[in-house]
Amino acid sequence: MTSSVNACEAIVGTTEPADAVGELPWIEDGGKVAPKDARALSRLFLDRLQVLEEGTREYQYARNTLIEMNLSLVSFAARRFRNRGSGEMEDVIQVGTIGLIKAIDRFDLSREVEFTSFAIPYIVGEIKRFFRDTTWAVHVPRRLQELRVNLAKGKETLTTEFGRPPTVKELADHLHLSEEEIIDGLVAANGYVAGSLDTPGGDEENSEGLKYADMVGDVDPAMDLFEDLHTLAPLLQQLDDRERAIIEMRFGQEMTQAEIGRELGVSQMHISRLLNRTLTTLRTGLLDA
Repeated sequence: MTSSVNACEAIVGTTEPADAVGELPWIEDGGKVAPKDARALSRLFLDRLQVLEEGTREYQYARNTLIEMNLSLVSFAARRFRNRGSGEMEDVIQVGTIGLIKAIDRFDLSREVEFTSFAIPYIVGEIKRFFRDTTWAVHVPRRLQELRVNLAKGKETLTTEFGRPPTVKELADHLHLSEEEIIDGLVAANGYVAGSLDTPGGDEENSEGLKYADMVGDVDPAMDLFEDLHTLAPLLQQLDDRERAIIEMRFGQEMTQAEIGRELGVSQMHISRLLNRTLTTLRTGLLDA
């Protein structure tokens, strides 16, 4: 550890007294550390962070310095989203930083992977989640997108003035638009964010923790199984006693072909041929049913 600290001190140039940051070099401003140097320092700080007690001054110093030194990763990842046309870049940087912090907290040096390779997916994932949660769920014309913003401001102003939500006519008069345009804007606003399946279902008193997803119908796989078994029953009755016995031992008792052969006094190869022939007969009957 001492040699690593000395090497990093050569990069940083100065250290704070040992009782302030322990074995770590003192970095006044992590944002000014060159990317190449940040990689070397990050490994040292990450190694130390894993043995420090959360909440201590040295832990906070190590964690905060790691964030500062690697903010360039956030800027790098955010550049690919600059033409998305939604959200300010400042917001993108903020949510990307959340991804960086998650990567720092979850990184394990034993994985033998560079921190940059580990952190970028976290940062990009957080930014993509931001766009998913804050952009339009369906495509609507830009005119209606802009109208949604004006409607929100107008509703807030009139609600404060009247002490109640405004009517369509009142919104139309306030925004100097027709009632038809207001209605179009209100309908389009419903496409801004898609409803989540995690939304609580029913009213608060009777929902009992139910989510909307709990009340949405789905295909019951047991129904398909029931139909298959219902169709298969008469086909099994058409088999001879030995064929039914082989099916029962193979799939009911889960015996191997060798065990079935010993039970019936024939070879495993003979059981394999009988089983294949019987299954082909049943499969053909199911397809024709």
